[in-house]
Amino acid sequence: MAKTEVILTSNIVGLGAESDQVKVAAGYARNYLFPQKLAIPLTQANKRHLEALRKRRAEREAHEFNTMTELARSVAKLICIIKVKTGEDGKMFGTVTTGMIADELKNQFDITLDKRKIHMDQPIRTLGEHEVTLKLHQEVTATLKIRVESTTPLPETEQAAPAEQEARSEKRSGRGRSEKAAKSKAE
Repeated sequence: MAKTEVILTSNIVGLGAESDQVKVAAGYARNYLFPQKLAIPLTQANKRHLEALRKRRAEREAHEFNTMTELARSVAKLICIIKVKTGEDGKMFGTVTTGMIADELKNQFDITLDKRKIHMDQPIRTLGEHEVTLKLHQEVTATLKIRVESTTPLPETEQAAPAEQEARSEKRSGRGRSEKAAKSKAE
């Protein structure tokens, strides 16, 4: 199979980054890379163009690094609240996913973040506070605090439940507190 050398004009996953000089199959270059303007052939004239591409790539990477560093600083101060459905005993249905976290970051703080940049050591299956790692850039990582809360009200404690049932039965029977107090004095 014939190989040809090309200069990439944009990032291509699995092949290389902008301004990289790579060898690819001639048909791939001719039928896909050149028509899509993703690469240019390696010639003497294009080698001079390579320096401009490298400069542009360096500027873009420096800008991305600065942006992600600022984002990491601001995210470290935030607490993302995620509401989930739970059963009566307080157990969650399912787990909190990276997609849910990314959606809540967008809704609560207007931060658009790809869910593949959110890394969890283990799935979140309990209510409460948790921490996840955000890999924003090759050299920038941040920690985001997440509070998982229930959308369904948790059942009241066992001590409060009998008092509430007694109050309900008094209302149904038509007796108020004064009648009950008079009855207890009589006894």
